Amino acid sequence: MQLTNSEKLILVMLSEVYEKLGIKGESGVDPRFIQSAIYSGHTWGVEWKYSWIFDNPDAQPPELNDVINILDMWSIVEEAYEVFDDEQKAQLEELASPFGNNPDFPGFDGNEEGEFSSIATFLTEHLDRFTRFKGRICDSHMPSVPGYRRMYQVFETVQPALFDRRLTVNELAQILNAGSHHSED
Repeated sequence: MQLTNSEKLILVMLSEVYEKLGIKGESGVDPRFIQSAIYSGHTWGVEWKYSWIFDNPDAQPPELNDVINILDMWSIVEEAYEVFDDEQKAQLEELASPFGNNPDFPGFDGNEEGEFSSIATFLTEHLDRFTRFKGRICDSHMPSVPGYRRMYQVFETVQPALFDRRLTVNELAQILNAGSHHSED
């Protein structure tokens, strides 16, 4: 959703009035959410949350699909690791050292990947997507997206088989190892 500065000002002022007066409209639009979307620059989130209002959704930020893919992959990575027994965890640590020791989503670089981090935070905190990461989107202190993209390429090859099972130790090791290789993207 593309808004002019005037439209943003009007929406913020209206949402503040709604909030102050405790107005509950029939549409169920949350004034605090509208404010968050405008203040963070993620007005595309309004179309996501209230899709029934809009006929033609505008273009979404180019980073959005990457963030969704990355968070989806990391959800599956973390869920697989959580159910591994001690022997499987030890095997993973050996196959994917040092990344196989309790793999958790490390976040995005605060300096170079701010838009990725901002989108991930908006998805988890305001749209209640990928709730596993709520409150966990942090600064990785190093560029991470190129590695995540390499990991996702490997993940895509096994993802179709995951509808009725979790990742195996070997599959998870391959995914984690793909992120560790330093190559030009």
